[in-house]
Amino acid sequence: MAGAHRAGPLKQQNKAHKGGKRRGAAGERGGPREGPGRVPSCLSRFLTGFCFPPPSLGRVPVKVQSRRRRRELGRADRRHQALQLRRQRKEAVLAEKRNLGSRDGPPHLVVVVPLHGRAAAHDALRLLQSQDSAVVRVDEGKAGGFALLCPQLKQRWRFVTAQTGDLHAALDLAKVADSLLFILDPAEGWDSAGEYCLSCLFAQGLPSYALAVPGGTDLPPKKRIDAKKKLSKVIEKRFPEAKLFSLNTEQESSLLLRHLATQKQRHLAFRDRRAHLLAYAAEFLPSPESDRVGTLKVSGFVRGQPLDVNGLVHIVGHGDFQMSQVDAPPDPLSLNPRVVKGRKKTQDMDVQEDCVNGTEEMEEDVKLLMKADSSKQESLQSEVVPDPMEGEQTWPTEEELQEAEGRGILPVLSAAGNPTASQRADRVVKVPRGTSKYQAAWIVEDKEGSDEDGDVDDDIDEDMMEEAASQEGESSAEEEEHSEEECETMTVSECVRDDQYDEKVEEDEQMLEKFKQERMDEMFPDEVDTPRDVPARVRFQKYRGLKSFRTSPWDPKENLPRDYARIFQFQDFFRTRKHLFRQIEKEEAEGALVGWYVTLHISNVPVGVMESFREGKPLVLFALLPHEQKMSVLNFLVRRHPTSSEPVRAKEELIFHCGFRRFRASPLFSQHTSADKHKLERFLRPDAALVVTVYAPITFPPASVLLFKQRSNGMHDLIATGSLLAVDPDRIIIKRLVLSGHPFKIFTKTAVVRYMFFNREDVMWFKPVELRTKWGRRGHIKEPLGTHGHMKCHFDGQLKSQDTVLLNLYKRVFPKWTYDPHVPEPVPWARSESALPPQEVDME
Repeated sequence: MAGAHRAGPLKQQNKAHKGGKRRGAAGERGGPREGPGRVPSCLSRFLTGFCFPPPSLGRVPVKVQSRRRRRELGRADRRHQALQLRRQRKEAVLAEKRNLGSRDGPPHLVVVVPLHGRAAAHDALRLLQSQDSAVVRVDEGKAGGFALLCPQLKQRWRFVTAQTGDLHAALDLAKVADSLLFILDPAEGWDSAGEYCLSCLFAQGLPSYALAVPGGTDLPPKKRIDAKKKLSKVIEKRFPEAKLFSLNTEQESSLLLRHLATQKQRHLAFRDRRAHLLAYAAEFLPSPESDRVGTLKVSGFVRGQPLDVNGLVHIVGHGDFQMSQVDAPPDPLSLNPRVVKGRKKTQDMDVQEDCVNGTEEMEEDVKLLMKADSSKQESLQSEVVPDPMEGEQTWPTEEELQEAEGRGILPVLSAAGNPTASQRADRVVKVPRGTSKYQAAWIVEDKEGSDEDGDVDDDIDEDMMEEAASQEGESSAEEEEHSEEECETMTVSECVRDDQYDEKVEEDEQMLEKFKQERMDEMFPDEVDTPRDVPARVRFQKYRGLKSFRTSPWDPKENLPRDYARIFQFQDFFRTRKHLFRQIEKEEAEGALVGWYVTLHISNVPVGVMESFREGKPLVLFALLPHEQKMSVLNFLVRRHPTSSEPVRAKEELIFHCGFRRFRASPLFSQHTSADKHKLERFLRPDAALVVTVYAPITFPPASVLLFKQRSNGMHDLIATGSLLAVDPDRIIIKRLVLSGHPFKIFTKTAVVRYMFFNREDVMWFKPVELRTKWGRRGHIKEPLGTHGHMKCHFDGQLKSQDTVLLNLYKRVFPKWTYDPHVPEPVPWARSESALPPQEVDME
């Protein structure tokens, strides 16, 4: 037909629809696609409620419907939900504020910390006591604390003063304080000791605080304003948004109290999950067996979490103890005190004095709350007692013998457990005279023991060294005895100042030597000189070579020390921690509730705890979580404090303040990386965060940590701060040694290297280890040359004449068991001026 239409060459051709992966017959018939990420139509109709689930789908999880409903939440519903959550959080904060210091909660504990030697702390406390319509109850004792009760405001406070220069008392009180009241000097603010105290408090964790400035009234009004502006600039570095409160009149003290009562409370994680209390009264009852140990009855208000009598308590600075019972005596700081018959009600402004021991009030109407159950009580066992026979081979059981006989591994044994006469093979062995048949059966022939000659030689060398050391000790003891016999006593006039000056010079020399070692380690990290008197294969026999420090495998259970048999290890530490914290948040623990005034009967406490309390030291108790009394390997992530400049070597004794504990230990320093192996650091680096590893009791993070170093005069210097990283005995800390040599003759890709070894056998021993150079070349040892340690090496490129050839050796190291819970009281701190700055150290 002439009028027929013909398609042109540019006709549009649409792409065919891609259905994706088709499922079953419906897909073959061209049905709707039901691929991954798309809900089938029948299931969608079931979720919206229009049909029943098809039998082929089976059981539909409930989470599918809840997720769909959560996705389809409207805008108004989302706003309403956010408003509810915000309101709940606000109500929780208000409830916490109302409960603190109220009738049902514990008193608001305020710790007064003077930050200057001239700070008038006594004048500030006197102003706080002179409140109208308030009852003041003064504690008799050296601590000098008092309680302030305001029935009209329905608030009660307890003020405790941290003595100036007592670092342990300030840190212990800050662990349990609700608020800190810093007393400043109107002219300078704080001195060097106050700056040091603030550094420690900030590192430990600072609760809510307020700044008060008593005095300054003798200045003219204009100069008073200028002095306040100057002081505000001084404190801006430490407290950027803090408000200064003048404390010269009763009205200003009322404003300060109102601020303390209404300010937002700052939480410290390590104390919010544990029950804790500050002792208000204490009494010691010696045991019948010894006067040095007895039962300590401590009274105070429970804070943080409910207190269980079957758990353990830690007395800060003294150790872990068990409780026998918990009593409920009358509240000595009640807002509505009982009127006892025969006594007249005192006026509100009267000052009532309480006895520190409070034995009369404690025995008046004491109610027994709980007694410890021996079947549920936590044990004080902190270490595993290793069994020396645990790894020994035992005689096989009858089932094992039959199984081995069936597989043809062992010969048939008689009823007595010995081979039968037909199967017993006689063997002729040379034995010493008097040896029994049983002893002769264990003697090994020369062929069997030829493979272990090297180990025997090493043991012989060690024995020879021990014998030589013992002989030297005996000879030195004999020489000392002879010298003592030859010496005579005579009176010599002593010059104290000269002796002290000489001691100071010796300390400076030791410090200079440490600075040199630290500088050498920075310039030549891990490099050591190969000894010439001892073969290198003997000196470094415990080391190994690695193809790659990052990727080469290292078994964490290989060659563990004997101290690892004494510690506890979790299968999954963070899972256990998460489970414990969930129990604390969700379950209602049994015991004395928060805010109750209780008396704890603590068993087997040394009398020194009571003596320190009588001297005015604060007595702080923390309840332990499960497993926190057991020993393990703790890893802390710390950073060098800016005020510390002295070198700190690994395995030096340091003082640790970890959460609510303090102890002494000799730690290891290692790099903080995400790898499975971590290189040992010989010094505490000032420019990087390091991991500190020690043996210590288990503590669940988060917990702050402070590291102190004790001077020769007894002062404690803050050297590092950080937090608890984990409890992990499987953390692999690798010590690296670097042997260096110099190219003697250089060819295209080979070189003759000398001064790395000094005999031919050492070159053959370390031949499999890979070499590297400081300029990035890699190679290996081909063969030794001569007998003086020269070796021919092959590299991946030509060496430079100024290059250095290096050989890396590695060994796993473990911390030393030097844990000591006793920490001596520090001397009042003063700035040290004898330390040498690093730039003055001369390497020559």
